[in-house]
Amino acid sequence: MLSAEKNQQLTRVGPGTPMGEVLRRHWHPVAGIDELERNPVKAVRLMGEDLVLYKDLSGNYGLVDRQCAHRRADLSYGFVENDGIRCNYHGWQYNAQGQCVARPYEDQADPQARQKCKIRMKAYGVKPLAGLLWAYMGPLPAPELPDWEPFHWPNGFVQAVFSDIPCNWLQTQENSIDPVHFEWMHANWSRRLRGHTGGYAPQHQKLAFEEFEHGFVYKRISEDTDEQHPMWTIGRVCLWPNGFFLGDHFEWRVPVDDENTLSVTWSFIRVPREQEPYVQTRIPTWTSPIKDEAGRWITSHVINQDIVAWVGQGRIADRTQENLGASDRGIAMLRRRLLEDIDDVQAGRDPKGVLRDANTNQRVFLPSDSRDFFQHGLPLADYQRHPKWARLLNHFIFHAGQPEWVQQAHEEATGVAIQPISVIDL
Repeated sequence: MLSAEKNQQLTRVGPGTPMGEVLRRHWHPVAGIDELERNPVKAVRLMGEDLVLYKDLSGNYGLVDRQCAHRRADLSYGFVENDGIRCNYHGWQYNAQGQCVARPYEDQADPQARQKCKIRMKAYGVKPLAGLLWAYMGPLPAPELPDWEPFHWPNGFVQAVFSDIPCNWLQTQENSIDPVHFEWMHANWSRRLRGHTGGYAPQHQKLAFEEFEHGFVYKRISEDTDEQHPMWTIGRVCLWPNGFFLGDHFEWRVPVDDENTLSVTWSFIRVPREQEPYVQTRIPTWTSPIKDEAGRWITSHVINQDIVAWVGQGRIADRTQENLGASDRGIAMLRRRLLEDIDDVQAGRDPKGVLRDANTNQRVFLPSDSRDFFQHGLPLADYQRHPKWARLLNHFIFHAGQPEWVQQAHEEATGVAIQPISVIDL
């Protein structure tokens, strides 16, 4: 249980808030590279700030204030030029640093550009990596954008999925260090959703939580495993400060504002050996629905099930009303470390997880219980018999609503067509 004051400290993310200042010291995925190939201008809201993301005609990215500095028109309806974005209302143009570089008519009236030189609006850094566009909203110099090793795994079909979640970022991130929910939300509940009324999934017997440089690792033993199982010897990564790495995919929970979160999933599907060598030239990104036609939360896929738990806690979970148990030790560790991050930032130090050394920020290692499979792959026949990997090869289990064009790209890469599912079977 947290006090109301500490709960507010950890959940408020706007400019100048303690947690907002911590999160602004990190890079966050905000869009897909291919999104801006389809439409070069996109309105985004990040940590309580309304911004516009764009790719100009020179191929450079920018992230600037959504309102034009002239008369506050909406720049998400502007258009890109060779250098930056131009407002569609009166033609004022801004570069990626937020500097006004053109003011039609005003430049004639003020040929010395005395006023133009003073006009600079809010602007933030953007970098492309692994099919995603990443934003940095903190003080300079910016840290390194983490270059995780899985971004370089060969012979894989990658896709990234976005979902708009109507709740605070913290209750979504706490899911990343909560192993027992797999047993109930994804296994037992799914069985009930499929109409099975008897029997339960193997129960958890033992849990462990360990801190390391890039976050926390949780480990678990259930009735069908032992201390030699990779889930105990390796575990899974609660990636700092707002990510989750499960050995085959990443999830990030990016604060939109205090009451909304952008969920980002980066999924790697190894192609069968018969399809190797496979080189992906374009990483597709798409947005997953979270409600069905009747307005009910979708419950058929893994992360859609998580969403039901997250939003069920309210827009901002009231942690003064909690009753934590032994399985929540990782939750308590996460919260304490975030509060320490707040203290570090207020003292002028970097928070946990910030990378400053470019030489070491190359294919940064993360623990993965699936490393052997991703290194060596499987022939198709063995792949289809595997109890875990066949599920991922034949279905996209994480999000509902995978578009047909992404399914087609998956089939071209793997040689296997995506099969629909009514409810996941884990």
